[in-house]
Amino acid sequence: MKQFKNLYLLVFLFLLASCATNSKFPVSSVVPAANITAKKGLDKQKNYTLEITTNNLESADRMDPPGNNYSIWITTRENGVKNIGQLTVKNAEKNIFKTVTPFDFDEIFITVEDQGNLQYPHGIEIARTKI
Repeated sequence: MKQFKNLYLLVFLFLLASCATNSKFPVSSVVPAANITAKKGLDKQKNYTLEITTNNLESADRMDPPGNNYSIWITTRENGVKNIGQLTVKNAEKNIFKTVTPFDFDEIFITVEDQGNLQYPHGIEIARTKI
């Protein structure tokens, strides 16, 4: 009987470790119609996965001031702020951004930028959430 309890505990811990963490971005004062969610997980190689879904987000070129893209940033626990990619949005369509990173992170934020491969954010921040 004790073996089954240990097996159940092991399966439970495995499922708990493999579960993704979800977060909904709060309503943005910059893009209030946008609905943005994020999902953080861990893959088989122990890298962190991130999936961001946007609905009703206007194109970056329609912002004031306009930009060329939305940059996705993470705040890592040991390595500071990292640019992990760009989200290209066609006006108000549903978009999904997926990436993998070796950095553990606890916060995500999105900015409107003119360039894609920046080291630090320069543009207007449209949304931020902890995960």
